[in-house]
Amino acid sequence: MWLDGRCGRRIPSRRVARGADAARGWVGVAEHYFSPEPSSAEERRPVSTRVWGHDLMLESSTGVFAVGRLDRGTAMLFRATEPGMHAETLLDLGCGYGVIACALARSLPRAEVWALDVNERALRLTRDNATSLGIVDRVHPVTAEDIPADLTFDEIWSNPPIHIGKPALHELLTTWFARLAPSGRAVIVVGKNLGADSLQRWIVESCALTCVRLGSAKGFRVLEIRRP
Repeated sequence: MWLDGRCGRRIPSRRVARGADAARGWVGVAEHYFSPEPSSAEERRPVSTRVWGHDLMLESSTGVFAVGRLDRGTAMLFRATEPGMHAETLLDLGCGYGVIACALARSLPRAEVWALDVNERALRLTRDNATSLGIVDRVHPVTAEDIPADLTFDEIWSNPPIHIGKPALHELLTTWFARLAPSGRAVIVVGKNLGADSLQRWIVESCALTCVRLGSAKGFRVLEIRRP
C-alpha cells in the first residue's frame, strides 16, 4: 500500500494483494511512485508552473509521480478551486515532489502545510523545493507516523494514488477524511475513467460526507468533500 494511515506503517509494494492482505492494503506492484525507497537512479528534472498567481520553480525526479511535468489532474485541481483564505492547517495527501504543498504555502502566508507521502525521495524533493521557495518553515514533508495524532486539518488536498486499488484507497481516504476539522473540506481530483463517479457515490454513502463536483474537464473530476 502507498501508506497505512492508521498507524503510519510502510507497506511493502511487491506483495500481491489477496484475501486478508488486500483488506490491509497490500498492493501488487513491482516499482511505483508509492514505493517507500525507489530503486531507480535519482534523476532530477525541473518543473516550472504558475499556480494561483504564483510562479513556482520546482524539481521533480524519476521514481516520483509526474517527473518533469505538472500532471493534467493536478492542473485541473488548481483550475477548479483555490484554498480558503482562512485555512491555517492543511494536508497535501500524497505530496509527490510537493507542487500542491508549495502552492498552498505560497498562497496562504500564515498556513502550516503537512506534505504526506511514503516515498522518501518525494519527501526530500518537497523539502528541497520548499527551501528554494523560502517556505520550508511552513511546509512539513512527513510520513504518516510523524503527524500528531490529535491534529485536524482545515483543508485536505490530494491527487490520490488510485492505482493502489479500491480497498486500500477507501481505507486511505476514510482515515484522513476523519481528520477534517468540523468546518473543514477536502478537495481531490480523480480521472473519470479511473472511477471518479463511483468514488463520489462511495464517499456519500459509506463515509457519510457530502461530496459535490467542482469541475469536470479533460477526463477528470474535481470533488469537494465536507461534513454534513
